[in-house]
Amino acid sequence: MANFSKRTQMVHGGIRRSQYGELSEAMFMTQAFVYPNAEAAEARFVKAGEDEFIYARYGNPTNRMFEDRLAMLEGTEDAFACTSGMAAVNGALMALTKAGDHVVSSRALFGSCLYILEEVLARFGVEITLVDGTDNAAWEAAIRPDTRLVFFESISNPTLEVVDMAHVVSLAHAVGALVVADNAMVTPVYSYAAKMGADLVVYSTTKHVDGQGRMLGGAICGSRELIRGPIEAYMKHTGGAINPFAAWTHLKALETIDLRVRAQSDSALKVVEALSGHEKLSFVNYPTHPSHPQYDLAIAQAPSAGTVLAFEVKGGKEACFTFLNALEIFIISNNFADAKSIATHPATTTHQRLPQDQKDLLGISDGLVRLSVGLEDPSDLIGDLMQALDRV
Repeated sequence: MANFSKRTQMVHGGIRRSQYGELSEAMFMTQAFVYPNAEAAEARFVKAGEDEFIYARYGNPTNRMFEDRLAMLEGTEDAFACTSGMAAVNGALMALTKAGDHVVSSRALFGSCLYILEEVLARFGVEITLVDGTDNAAWEAAIRPDTRLVFFESISNPTLEVVDMAHVVSLAHAVGALVVADNAMVTPVYSYAAKMGADLVVYSTTKHVDGQGRMLGGAICGSRELIRGPIEAYMKHTGGAINPFAAWTHLKALETIDLRVRAQSDSALKVVEALSGHEKLSFVNYPTHPSHPQYDLAIAQAPSAGTVLAFEVKGGKEACFTFLNALEIFIISNNFADAKSIATHPATTTHQRLPQDQKDLLGISDGLVRLSVGLEDPSDLIGDLMQALDRV
């Protein structure tokens, strides 16, 4: 499949057909596997072959098809599919660090990512340094000769700040540190993490890959050495492998991810253009729109910023809730990257538990709205937003 485009790979990549020659990929709902004799069982436990499996925590034919196809999309050698996006983040960070290590991370992260860094890793003796991810000088000052790992969201959730990935990767690799990039906002379709040298790329495959509100999932993509070494060892012993049914659902969803994400991203840009300069909004954030303060960097890294934008409604929480409650097409939810368009109020939902000083530092105000653009007609979405703003 290497000679074909990503869109073609997402339809045919990684397929393993059984003796029945099924058209659609098979779903293997089994927790264990049998062996023809005791000698074969012993040999497999010593070293399993490419298409040999032992137990569902270790691997499964359906999971393997999904992992192979996602790795093709990301442009990495391998991938490990996880139960959720947070299982993937936790697995990547825990598998690669130990007591006494130093980790540098951008400060603008999803709340659960901050919890893993500041509560879980710190509890086990890992030193954490948080920096302004948009400030290259801050990265330069924080990364030390003994830094073990660097972590960031390529585009932050929910304020859509952009990390200069090439610069940060260069700094990290100069001291021998590994780089883990959370790519949920960038999307697998527009991802540039592997090309820029990130060692591991983490996804919540709930977003964009499934993209239709059905299944939780996550994935860690990277070199075969890291994925089938420390990542697989940690995940298989701690039970973080994806369920085969979720893997099969994700596998089928990859057939349409390119079409869906490109359509949603095109609509997101149209929404941004319609909202820009609106008198009831303080600002509109979308990295690959010229109004974004990091537009030059964002457009140099990828042709699109994906399916999510953010804006601030003037008048604080009361005005913002009036706007949200007036929406007719957009659904109020804490998810994003779905086929259905979603509006989220981060200050009271996804980032509610952050102390107020951290919210202020990250720009998560009472008027901030994160908007995930779905597959509806963009003119309908724009009309819905405008009528809701008229109520404010």
